[in-house]
Amino acid sequence: MTSRRAVLGSVLGGTAAAVALPGAAEAATPDAASGKAERWRLRNRMDSDGAWAGFLRGQDLVWHRLPTLWYEGPFLGDGRLGSMVYRDPDTGGVRFTVQHGEVQDHRPEFGSGWGTARLPVGHLTLDPVGTITAVDWRLSLWDAELTGTITTDKGTLTLAALIHDGVLATRVKATGDEEVRWTFHPEEAVSPRKIQEAPPAGYVPNPAWTTRTTGDVEQVLQALVGGGQTATAHRRTGDTLLLTVAHSHPSDTRAGELSLRKIQRAPSYTALRSRHTSWWHAFHRKSFVSFPDQRLQSFHWIQLYKVASASRSGGPVMATSGPWLEPTPWPAVWWNLNVQLEYWLIHGSNHLELDSLVSTLRQNQEQLAANVPAPYRSDSAGIGRSSDMFAERAVGQPGTGAEVGDLTWALHNAWLSYRHTMDEGLLRDTVYPLLSRAVNYYWHFLQPGDDGRLHLPSTLSPEYPVVPPRDTNYDLSLIRWGCTALLEITDRLRVDDPLRARWQEILTKLTPHPVDDNGFMIGAETPYAQSHRHYSHLLMVYPLYLVNWDQPEQRELIEKSVVRWHALTGAHRGYSYTGAASMYAMMENGDTALSYLKKFFDPTTRYPCRANTHYTEAGPVIETPLSASQSLHDMLCQSWGGVIRVFPAVPSAWADVTLHDFRTQGAFLVSAVRKGGVTRFVRVRSLAGEPLVIRHGLGDGRLTAVLDDGRAARVTAVSPGTVSVDLPKGREVLLHTGPRPDLTIAPVAVTEPGAAWGLP
Repeated sequence: MTSRRAVLGSVLGGTAAAVALPGAAEAATPDAASGKAERWRLRNRMDSDGAWAGFLRGQDLVWHRLPTLWYEGPFLGDGRLGSMVYRDPDTGGVRFTVQHGEVQDHRPEFGSGWGTARLPVGHLTLDPVGTITAVDWRLSLWDAELTGTITTDKGTLTLAALIHDGVLATRVKATGDEEVRWTFHPEEAVSPRKIQEAPPAGYVPNPAWTTRTTGDVEQVLQALVGGGQTATAHRRTGDTLLLTVAHSHPSDTRAGELSLRKIQRAPSYTALRSRHTSWWHAFHRKSFVSFPDQRLQSFHWIQLYKVASASRSGGPVMATSGPWLEPTPWPAVWWNLNVQLEYWLIHGSNHLELDSLVSTLRQNQEQLAANVPAPYRSDSAGIGRSSDMFAERAVGQPGTGAEVGDLTWALHNAWLSYRHTMDEGLLRDTVYPLLSRAVNYYWHFLQPGDDGRLHLPSTLSPEYPVVPPRDTNYDLSLIRWGCTALLEITDRLRVDDPLRARWQEILTKLTPHPVDDNGFMIGAETPYAQSHRHYSHLLMVYPLYLVNWDQPEQRELIEKSVVRWHALTGAHRGYSYTGAASMYAMMENGDTALSYLKKFFDPTTRYPCRANTHYTEAGPVIETPLSASQSLHDMLCQSWGGVIRVFPAVPSAWADVTLHDFRTQGAFLVSAVRKGGVTRFVRVRSLAGEPLVIRHGLGDGRLTAVLDDGRAARVTAVSPGTVSVDLPKGREVLLHTGPRPDLTIAPVAVTEPGAAWGLP
């Protein structure tokens, strides 16, 4: 059996064997020449509510103008219920949208765009007596609460709003001649895709909603042709309005019962707010990052707020718009890039509690098997391009030009969640069985060629408009990664799987990635010849790292492939820039990475980041801003190939950076401080006792490595700047060069000021 240490480095490329190399440039030594134990501890200035409240206030979104569009205004959510706040185009008042990630149609015969699409619920309007002349709003990240005033020519409305545990809670007080006037407006239960096309033939509209009043609770009940019910319940008491949404299927009454009971039992605004802020304050404290670009720093913290508002483990997997549904041609879950990018930032930020992608895969394994053609369901699984929250969408067959690899790519996300937690239950119960099935599906279609290699018949590289006749790089990358991961999984779980020989055979015989003078092709006989927004043909580079910067012989190929991808313009979108930023971060080129990332924020590009940090093309697409935060992660800390890389691609303009409790593969928490362009120290805590190999970025000089009890750590040089450290589970090690540095965790000074997000 392969050793655990060797296995750790295999899946994502690179080498992790922790052995002393002849001629290594450094030697690790005890903290003091005498070997005297010298205890240490980090001084964390972010250890109080006051420090956090003050820091995050500087990252808040603010509004001094009334937003008129959804991508300008505040947004609230709890992973299921969501609301966006902006001027109501019909009443001139303030609209609070009311949408829910579980509300969908249930007619799969009409496809995910219509038959199982997300459905609108409705919206509230706050309609002042007078005409709005000004607003002064703040969306507090620390409290996850919208507060502020609405000034009219009749007086003032003072507002507070939040969403917690399925309840939208608002508190509004009026002064002068103003009044608090709320109205709930139900919306037609029809797919938002209607903005692009007519319903398919045979589609019958859902019936009109009905209303019901029980005591002081008003309800709107929406029956569905495909069975089930959506129910919205709200109650106004004094200056407080509480609203909830429930959805049931197949029951056509359960949602009404649940929503009524929820509102009848709901606590006061004050009590709900106390529970709400307690959750959010604990959430924010799980990790910390600070760097000197104010607008990007604020953007990053808003993305953490956004993803926690949009997703919670066990809840619905994020659709392209998250829980905030607006008119869109994409009212479903998209599996060929969107869902993968949506979740990457939860790993480094130490927020695995948000991983609704993994819980969706775990809960819907039978459906994923049912998605493949009937002859393959006994041992295979897959998913088509888009689906509902239950992953119901048939996948085509290789040889027909179908898009086949999307489940395998989603399982790479699940693999990352495993690697960042080392949770063997996740590995055994979800990743292993589904990945085996996904690779099996490919196996049925791999064909030996005259060259003795295995080839894959025609499949689509999402979303390139030409289908290669064979050997699409998108699929070859995923097959290679999947087989390598399965071999590691069975080693880890000590399972003697009879398919191991098959996976090894695939790795040995699978045809190389098609390459031409411009770099990686789309597939065999299909060059990259026209602008392509996806980087589906470059997955072997990022995020799979099968071909990576630690392989000197591959560097020219990597760079010219990325250059060629961006040389052909026209189709590029926001995630084209965030993807390039992450690839250049892998190349340890922070300045170029930052230049590409900033293209996403450039208002002269066709699809820039919007005022509230959301993003739209033909409709809302949540993945791109979230992936931009991952690009920032990739500049500051990477972990792939069994090696943690600290500050691998920090832009030269960022002289000072602070990281604290950044989670990496192997289940480590990394803290590090960079001052004056120099890394001062690195602290690593082991949560699982995995082998630690770290490229510490501390520069030249004698390395000091001290455990949390003050004793010297056992360290072995791997290569210049990279060491292996013996670090037991639950222990910490401090790495530095020179005298003991200042071990303070604190925000860094802003050197590049920027306006607040929102409409300041």
